[in-house]
Amino acid sequence: MPASALSPRLARHATGPGRGSTAVRRPSEPALTVTVAIPLTGDSISPQAHKLIEAVRELVEVSQGTVQLEPAVAPVAEPEPDVAAGPEVRLLTGTRQVIVDGEPLPLTRLEFDLLLFLAERPRRVFTRAQLLTGVWGYDHTGERTVDVHVRRLRLKLGGAVPLITTVYGVGYRLSDDAHVLIKPNE
Repeated sequence: MPASALSPRLARHATGPGRGSTAVRRPSEPALTVTVAIPLTGDSISPQAHKLIEAVRELVEVSQGTVQLEPAVAPVAEPEPDVAAGPEVRLLTGTRQVIVDGEPLPLTRLEFDLLLFLAERPRRVFTRAQLLTGVWGYDHTGERTVDVHVRRLRLKLGGAVPLITTVYGVGYRLSDDAHVLIKPNE
């Protein structure tokens, strides 16, 4: 779809009656300044952004304006200290160990499986029935079994590690502040 420099209505006003060419903008005439911020992916410009820039250049050439391309510099934010997030938790799936800040944490098979299940699916809320099916492999046990295992897991991890969040009326999910790394071959 070709981009035209001026619409027919604007071209009529720009050329004026009896003039066969585009009128040159006088220095005293007001100018239009347009600022467009185009996010870059890497160091390249998307094809759509390139088409937009070319269309603007055509418009500017017709009215003898100027185009200035300036990279926008985003303010550099200071990294926030990671104090409130708590310690790092590593799940070593090969040896089925949990390491909290360099110290091994003994967990039962089901506690490990529950933590691994939630860690592999961050930001997703699971009902007790979904957890029973996904971790235990069956749903013949009462749903309160999940509550007991979550409570025991929280006690073992301590209050400093906000790992499992309760979504009231629904179930459980991994906390947004949790720093859990899953290492398959360690």
